[in-house]
Amino acid sequence: MRITQRQHTAIVEATREIFGEESTVRLFGSRADDNRRGGDIDLHVKINGVDPFYQEKSRKLSARICAKLGDVLPIDVVVQDDATADALIHREGMRGVLL
Repeated sequence: MRITQRQHTAIVEATREIFGEESTVRLFGSRADDNRRGGDIDLHVKINGVDPFYQEKSRKLSARICAKLGDVLPIDVVVQDDATADALIHREGMRGVLL
């Protein structure tokens, strides 16, 4: 996993602030692989129930993480709630590293 402890903490804290304590967040993509280089931070957030505002919250999450870290690294957030259709991106995200 290629994120710092500071990034890890900021991601988990911001996810819980926006999506609640029951949400889970996983790092996937190139940053989850120690053998790769570069890349943005890809996050998969799983929430219980249905949240009609999840898209707005995902943008808020990216902004909150950037505000906490002051980083210029791009952050991509994929949110999956109980109403989300099972898609390849969600299966990929669920195989990521639980933070």
